[in-house]
Amino acid sequence: MNVAKDPALLTPANTLDMRPLLLANMACTMSMMAFVALIGPISRLLGMATWQAGAAVTVAGVVWVLLARPWGRLSDRLGRRRILLLGSAGFTLAYWLLCLFVEGALRWLPGAGLAFFGLMLARGCIGAFYAAIPVGCNALIADHVEPQRRARAMASLGAANAVGLVVGPALAAVLAQHSLSLPFHVMSLLPASAFLVLLFKLKPQPLAQSHAPSPVRLSDPRLRRPLLVAFSAMLSVTVSQIVVGFFALDRLQLAPTDAAQAAGIALTTVGVALILSQVLLRQLEWPPLKMIRVGASVSALGFACGAAATTAPWLWSCYFVAAAGMGFVFPAFSALAANAMQASEQGATAGSIGAAQGMGAVIGPLAGTLVYALDPRLPFLAVAVLLLLVGLWPLPRDQRA
Repeated sequence: MNVAKDPALLTPANTLDMRPLLLANMACTMSMMAFVALIGPISRLLGMATWQAGAAVTVAGVVWVLLARPWGRLSDRLGRRRILLLGSAGFTLAYWLLCLFVEGALRWLPGAGLAFFGLMLARGCIGAFYAAIPVGCNALIADHVEPQRRARAMASLGAANAVGLVVGPALAAVLAQHSLSLPFHVMSLLPASAFLVLLFKLKPQPLAQSHAPSPVRLSDPRLRRPLLVAFSAMLSVTVSQIVVGFFALDRLQLAPTDAAQAAGIALTTVGVALILSQVLLRQLEWPPLKMIRVGASVSALGFACGAAATTAPWLWSCYFVAAAGMGFVFPAFSALAANAMQASEQGATAGSIGAAQGMGAVIGPLAGTLVYALDPRLPFLAVAVLLLLVGLWPLPRDQRA
């Protein structure tokens, strides 16, 4: 992909170069996902309970929900570049705090309670500042990319995140062979690099509005569909992530080691499918509503077939199909929300979308495990039904063919 000449990455007026945004998103996602890949063995060494490890992962999503809208409103007042710099700088400092704590905890082995408190504090700080990154990026695109190109530009951000989703855990696994703390030291360089790239390569951009920013309510009718799609998409993804390992154990009857490997391959196919589908999407230039209808339907098919999986390759294929559909849905709801709102509302709008995604990320793991306890196939079927409802939600009258 030639990013130097792509009109979705560099607008015709040369006012917005998206390459710093792509690098920052990929770097921060890699750092975030590295922790998820390492928390299992780290929690065992520190004597933490399973629920404590899960809470240390979830707290970042909770804080993301709480702060996405405030970051969005702040970006309407201070500008997108300042928010991105504040977010990446704070993310860097918070990740260094996590790095130091993990290094010390693995060396001196404090009690499980102290280890839990330290990880919760560090992850909470990381989530607080990470919330500014997608908000600032999406609002910046809404400001300076014309509506017909917004979905393509947001698909580029999605592809960058997908690369981080794949590379982050893989790199962490390779580095962990030498030391469990080494991945954190290496990953701590990524958000620092993102800050420097944004500082020196992202040019100051004027706000699109010339008057005071307008407040945006979550109950705004214009946001009803984008918020529902954002919540449903993130909930579906997190449900599939949390149940895949258990499904491999209980439904596929694999040994623990084989089940872990099968789950890892399934999640890797998710990242690959997201990258491929969002690269394809950039060539199609479909309107957001069509992307949601097609993507949600394809993803629902993948999840429904996954419920019937009896072998690991079957499960991997279903995850690939489901993720390919999600690759169409994720940039679509951001573009749909941006296109529905005024220039003075874009920061708050991006924050609202971020809050909806964060809520899905918080509720998904809990809902997935509760439903899984009834039957291992139910989470996949429930997600498929939800996505079908989202995808088949009737179009507005003026949008119908």
